[in-house]
Amino acid sequence: MAVITPVIPTQITVHLGTPDSPAENVTVPFTDYVKNVASGEIYPTWPENALRANIYAITTFALNRVYTEWYASRGYDFDITSTTAFDQSFQKGRETYENIDNIVDEIFNDYVVEQGEVQPFFTSFCNGTTSTCAGLSQWGTVNLANKGLTPLEILKNYYGNNITIIENAPVQNITESYPGSPLMVGMAGNDVKIIQQQLNRIRQNYPAIPYIEITTGIFDRATENAVKKFQEIFNLEQTGTVDKKTWYEIKRYYGGVKGLGELINEGVSYDEATLQFSTELSEGMSGIEVETIQYYLNVLAYFNSNLNTFPITAQFDVNTKNAVQVFQNNFGITPTGVVDRTTWDLIVGLYSDVIVGLPSEYSGKYAKLYPGYFLTPGSVGENVLNLQTYLSAIAKNDTRIPPVIPDGYYGDTTRNAVYVFQEINGLPITGSVGPVTWRRIAINYDALVDANLIS
Repeated sequence: MAVITPVIPTQITVHLGTPDSPAENVTVPFTDYVKNVASGEIYPTWPENALRANIYAITTFALNRVYTEWYASRGYDFDITSTTAFDQSFQKGRETYENIDNIVDEIFNDYVVEQGEVQPFFTSFCNGTTSTCAGLSQWGTVNLANKGLTPLEILKNYYGNNITIIENAPVQNITESYPGSPLMVGMAGNDVKIIQQQLNRIRQNYPAIPYIEITTGIFDRATENAVKKFQEIFNLEQTGTVDKKTWYEIKRYYGGVKGLGELINEGVSYDEATLQFSTELSEGMSGIEVETIQYYLNVLAYFNSNLNTFPITAQFDVNTKNAVQVFQNNFGITPTGVVDRTTWDLIVGLYSDVIVGLPSEYSGKYAKLYPGYFLTPGSVGENVLNLQTYLSAIAKNDTRIPPVIPDGYYGDTTRNAVYVFQEINGLPITGSVGPVTWRRIAINYDALVDANLIS
């Protein structure tokens, strides 16, 4: 598992005015942005520790806006404004100071956090003379630096002893957090888990939203119901699907109830920021996700002779790496052999296209191929009926599994049978059927047919 931690953006888009003004947007390198703001907010003649403390605050404030997507979640097409009424003083074409530039180049990828939290702290500040505030006093930092305080000690003087500085954060291009296509029932992944967690936190302030008891990253009926209620409360179309508008409304209200853009905030803990699924799969890894991608690639290879078939072992071995590289080469992706998000999304998307395009009579060997989406309690239809048929046959030959009556509805009986099957087969006990559970059930069912054990 990974943790969603902030990264330093290579660029930042600044709106040259108040949020709703018809002003120009400019996109500049993040370091240039910090140098520009610092050269307008503070004086190069100040003690170096005062300059460093202020640059930490300026950098962290901007990162807070980027991390929370403060403006994107409100429908704007920029990261931050240029006005101190809302953000920090940025002036297009402003001359910067050499000593300030040098400090920024050294510490631009360091930022302030509260201990135990991941989000950049909301480092509000004011000049301390013509305006005062609850945050950092820019002129006050001069007095503290002259007393011999370090930059961190100066910051703690204003923001409390619980803060610390994260150093050498990674720098990368940042894209919007929205996954690019709507999330809906049957889908699974880190994006689903993020929505589940955020809805559960919003529910504390809006208790009409149903609680999602299991936040496994599988978009089930409970998640759909919570999304629908959120959409109802906030006057969105009640589809139960998380489109771009719903995604950013959830993000906006989550940031609001957590106070992520305020000096006193609830914060995001490492536990909350832990991702359910790996962000990349590479050689040497093992587990459910590896088995999933191996299964998808083998099915695709069955229908595309340009791709490789190989043993499904749940181990990311050299055969898997080679198959990934061949896939990437065939579809115009740099052949790294690593399954990053781009490669994963393309594999899953192509698999779904294959399943949708299959002739109705195609049935794999005996059991049909995984339908391309998770089956969860509350699901209905032919795919549920097929699942129940396979489970019913398996249960008749393995008394540990509760009997299942195929009726096309994924109720408690089906869920309980899935629970037991997953436990017996060493799979995560989720009660939902994804590609690996489906594949294992299909293998068991096919073996029973081959052995003439199904009447």
